[in-house]
Amino acid sequence: MKFGSIALALAALLSSANARAEGWLRVDGTQIVDESDQPIILRGMGLGGWMLQEGYMLKLGELGQQHVIRAKLVELVGEKRTAAFYRAWLDNHTTEADIEQMAKWGFNSVRLPIHFDQLTLPADKEPKRGQDTWLEEGFQRIDRLLEWSRKNRIYLILDLHAAPGGQGNDLAISDRDPAKPSLWESAENQRKTVALWKKLAARYKDEPWIGAYDMINEPNWSFATPGKGNGCDETENKGVWELQQRITKAIREVDGKHMVIIEGNCWGNNYRSLPPAWDANLAISFHKYWNRNDEASIADITALRQSYNRPIWLGESGENSNVWYRDAIALVEGAGIGWNFWPLKKIGFNQPLEIDPGPGWAKIVDWATGKGPKPDADEAYAAMMTLARNSRFDRNIPKPDVIDAMFRQPHETTYRPFAQRTLDKRPLVIRAADYDLGPAGVAYQDNVDANYHVATGGERTPWNNGTTYRNDGVDIARANDGRPYVTDFVTGEFLRYSADVAKAGRWTVTARVRSAEGGRIGIDERGVAVPAGTAWQSIKLADVDLPAGPGSAILRAIECSDCAIESLTFTPR
Repeated sequence: MKFGSIALALAALLSSANARAEGWLRVDGTQIVDESDQPIILRGMGLGGWMLQEGYMLKLGELGQQHVIRAKLVELVGEKRTAAFYRAWLDNHTTEADIEQMAKWGFNSVRLPIHFDQLTLPADKEPKRGQDTWLEEGFQRIDRLLEWSRKNRIYLILDLHAAPGGQGNDLAISDRDPAKPSLWESAENQRKTVALWKKLAARYKDEPWIGAYDMINEPNWSFATPGKGNGCDETENKGVWELQQRITKAIREVDGKHMVIIEGNCWGNNYRSLPPAWDANLAISFHKYWNRNDEASIADITALRQSYNRPIWLGESGENSNVWYRDAIALVEGAGIGWNFWPLKKIGFNQPLEIDPGPGWAKIVDWATGKGPKPDADEAYAAMMTLARNSRFDRNIPKPDVIDAMFRQPHETTYRPFAQRTLDKRPLVIRAADYDLGPAGVAYQDNVDANYHVATGGERTPWNNGTTYRNDGVDIARANDGRPYVTDFVTGEFLRYSADVAKAGRWTVTARVRSAEGGRIGIDERGVAVPAGTAWQSIKLADVDLPAGPGSAILRAIECSDCAIESLTFTPR
């Protein structure tokens, strides 16, 4: 599907999005308000993977940290070519087109995860200890992002995602090298962190489209057992609070207007021993992944909002299914809480934009993770540059189902066609994977539709077993030619397909299906038999009479253990 047609459809879909906020954001009791004192619900995405790569976003989760990935690429193609790749990646991954499209979709904020090494040297690389070398190129990238945000009336929230030394034992999120002192183990790393925030605040103190300063992303450090644990059992968190107080003080020396955001230990969720509010313009962030979307899941943080008399913000969430996104957003917006999901794009299917890495990247992944031979250096460099170019917006694959789940479905439970289609005098072929947009139980039904492993204590649960094309529970695979089809269509599941019927009439509905075990599917209660076999076969489902106007048909798995559906065809009689 072409990006243009999807963008137009979604623009119409979201035409009723809330009006944009105006001017400076600030804290007013338990709310975030704009310059006209109107409460604002922040709706945003994080630019994960741009200035800081986490391995899983590149299918290199086994390597983890960016510096490990970079060293592997240097081993493969050399330092000069690796530097060229990273320059191309930074130039392509996030551009004005990304921010413009975010605004069209309905987002009013964007969170920038900053790697400190884009702005200053590591402490052990400074020519003089205790002094800071500032890297103007990195600041200029933020300047450009701010300009794009301003033009599109989107608030830019600066997030120190990788602090000097790294802020936790979840190594990849802050590109931490465990062989070196962490942020919490080094006075010099902490001094540099404070100095960096003062530098940022001085540069952007007069910019109202800077929404806030998110001071330290996801501290996850057990002070009682350094190097072992993520701070979830800490009761004092003294180091976490003291450093954020120091950062706030430094910011206020040069910038008295911007909102500051604090994050607790345990990936932003442990607020034990939080001191009394040390700043009038301070908000509280929490992060939410893979748990239930019920009142109990936010009870502690909403209680803190009231007792602390400060706003709360879901500063990071995502990496789940559309069902989970819809339920989470409905939950927090219903409680007056803004949100920022993660990330805008990566190699993968469950975010607004997908990066197609190109065919050569898989060979690099296989070699880097010990599963394949070392690629030729020239071939590998070409694959790296293809990946960098494909990270650009106009080469990304848009995910309309994800946007629909974030913006329409939390507030509306109806179905919509995945693509506009009309039943008229010609046969209409609908790909099975192009079932309607909408909530589970309405547009489709699947036995597994989200991952709740944090709540269950079990394994991570895939929802779409094929991990491709769409982010619902429906299982989708790819044929050899790349075409998507529905697989693992089992008893009790259904798919809805809607279209505009140009003129009342009768149509013969057929399906292209296969099932090694055989089964029964149908668009009525009786259904038809699917003969056992491994090849695709066309079977007649029914003759249907449809009135003019909007219409839909529901395909049901009446008795199936392994049915697969490639397409449905509506042929006029």
